[in-house]
Amino acid sequence: MTLSASAPATTTRPVITAWSAVSPYGIGKDSFAAGVLAGQDTSAPLDSGQWAAPDSHACLIPGFELREVLGKKGTRSMDRVTGLAVTAVRDLLRDSGDRRTASDEETALVLGTTTGSAQSMMDFTRASLEGDKPFYVDPSLMPNAVMNCAAGQCAIWHNLKGPNTTIAGGRVAGLSALSYAAGLLASGRARTVLSGAAEEFSNARAWLDHHRRGEDGADALLGEGCAMFMLESADPADAADRALAEVLAVQSRVYFDDDPGEALAACVDGVLRRGGVDRDDVWAVSTSAPAGNAGTREREVLTARFGAQVLDRAPSMSAVGDTAAASAAFQIGSLLAAAEQSAVPAGAVALVSSVDDNGVVACAALRLSAR
Repeated sequence: MTLSASAPATTTRPVITAWSAVSPYGIGKDSFAAGVLAGQDTSAPLDSGQWAAPDSHACLIPGFELREVLGKKGTRSMDRVTGLAVTAVRDLLRDSGDRRTASDEETALVLGTTTGSAQSMMDFTRASLEGDKPFYVDPSLMPNAVMNCAAGQCAIWHNLKGPNTTIAGGRVAGLSALSYAAGLLASGRARTVLSGAAEEFSNARAWLDHHRRGEDGADALLGEGCAMFMLESADPADAADRALAEVLAVQSRVYFDDDPGEALAACVDGVLRRGGVDRDDVWAVSTSAPAGNAGTREREVLTARFGAQVLDRAPSMSAVGDTAAASAAFQIGSLLAAAEQSAVPAGAVALVSSVDDNGVVACAALRLSAR
């Protein structure tokens, strides 16, 4: 794709002008906002007739059946994570309406994930092993086994012709996607970027998580969902006026032992420095709260930096379970929902922290728009 004359490179920071969510609270950002602000528990018993998972409970999207949500056309072989992403992008474009000023060619999509659909990968591999010959597989299932299937299907369904990118980053994928989206805007590769992350619940994911989980995270419940955000440059006055939040900075770090504390502290300092804000400007901090020691250390480090009151202003995400790749995106959505319901001080900054027990931490600083 060549640079578009109508999408010039810019040095202004990107702004979030719209968002959507498909979550265990239901389909739509209004359902998510109402549920997360109320702290509503979403855990429910798993139907043994539908699921063969090792756990008895999970945080699933109620009534999410692909053919009922998206219709029969084009969904026969669609997997769950693709359906979640396509639905979230549909709602985002519908809710933004005429406010999206970019053409389809100037609209990019960046989707964070863990591995795509673990269930689709395993089903396709199993078919090759169990068939009379290795190539006796259903070819319609092959696209689902590719990690970037969901992002590609979002572009096809919604006629998005700009750059299309999948970011595999585990729990920090939502923030990695946000950083990548900001780069697309800054370089002029797109005028609008739809950025977010998705994670499905499946038997395959449940068993993989069960076997990798130690005693430290034995009580974790899995969740699922997708959150998407519309990012635009703040250059046009109308975009700045519609801004829900300004993306000040995103940073990440790695750590090589079981303690993410030092890396997280450095990441926090780095993102504040790069964003040009002081610690006292931070109004709320959203923690990713992974199960076990990683979540404990995350809260200890952030409480020492900002105080418990600042952390408590952000809605807790524990009620939607471990949403893995979608977790950081849901954290951003929860902060936007909280800002709409609270008296946000002028210039207030919200910090999003994400800790993955595979050795990565990431932080994002957002300047919330006062409402």
